Amino acid sequence: MLETARLLIRPYTRQDASDLHRILSDAKTMSFWPKPFTAQATQDWLERTFNSYAEFGFGRYAVILKRENRLIGDCGLLRTILDDGSNHPDKVDDLGYIIHAAEWGQGYGIETAKAIRDFVFQSLQLGNVHANMPASHHASRKVVERLGMQFIREFNNKRNRNIRTLLYRMQLAEFKVLSV
Repeated sequence: MLETARLLIRPYTRQDASDLHRILSDAKTMSFWPKPFTAQATQDWLERTFNSYAEFGFGRYAVILKRENRLIGDCGLLRTILDDGSNHPDKVDDLGYIIHAAEWGQGYGIETAKAIRDFVFQSLQLGNVHANMPASHHASRKVVERLGMQFIREFNNKRNRNIRTLLYRMQLAEFKVLSV
């Protein structure tokens, strides 16, 4: 479990499914994704996360607002393949965060992303981490730039309506410089 000033970030349990679905099925929250999740897509998301915990020791996590003990989002790291349509798709450890739209504008995105970034480099000791987002998702772009991640390239994301997507990365050496 990770803790920030306002949030707890913990592994999912099966009991989180309905609260998570409330977030992932919300059209505004998921407006930068291909579409809001169905109940089955939420179950699949959780199963992929549980498999990631077992295989890699990390995955996506529940973001809990401490003062209310309420699930307000999803964040973490998934090993994934970025499909840009090339013959050489990138396999990356992708840092991501989804905060329920009702909670936008309160700084929870940067708070969760910073906690995950620090966990990636301090506890997991990964060599680098990536983040990708639609080019039109300006708030997400600001989050990764505030984290100190560097823009690498853009591509048309085959997994997300072929939209223009930005790819960022931070390497362990860059994180160490920030931490000094």
